[in-house]
Amino acid sequence: MSPSAPVGALHHVELWVGDLAAAEESFGWLLGALGYAPFQHWEGGRSWALGGTYLVVEQSPARTSDTHDRLRPGLNHLAFHAGDRAAVDALAAAAPEHGWRLMFADRHPYAGGEGHYAAYLENGDGFEVELVASK
Repeated sequence: MSPSAPVGALHHVELWVGDLAAAEESFGWLLGALGYAPFQHWEGGRSWALGGTYLVVEQSPARTSDTHDRLRPGLNHLAFHAGDRAAVDALAAAAPEHGWRLMFADRHPYAGGEGHYAAYLENGDGFEVELVASK
C-alpha cells in the first residue's frame, strides 16, 4: 500500500456480505481478472488490493441482513475500468460461472446510455458492479 497517495484518493471500500464464501468466489474472481491481488485474509473477511486501494468483503456479525439492496439508501454499485470492449465482453461472458448475472441484458452493452460501453453485473448477495470499457 502506498503511504504517499494523493489527498482524496480512495483508500479502501468495505462491503459486508451474508455469505463470505460466495463473496470470495464472485469478488475474488472479478477483482483478480481486473488486476487486484489477494491482500488480507482473516476468519471473517478477505481483501484484494490494486495500487494503493483495496476492497474488503467481510461477514460481520453486526450486519442486519444477509443480502444487499442496491435500491435502498447506501451503495448502489461499484464501477471499474475494465479495459477495452473485448475485455468487457470477455468478463461479462465468464461472469455467470463465478456467481454474477448480467443485468439489463436487453440494453447490454449500452445500458448506461449511447456511447457508454459497459457490462452491469449483480452477484448473489445483491451487489452490482459496472465494468466500463475504455474509450
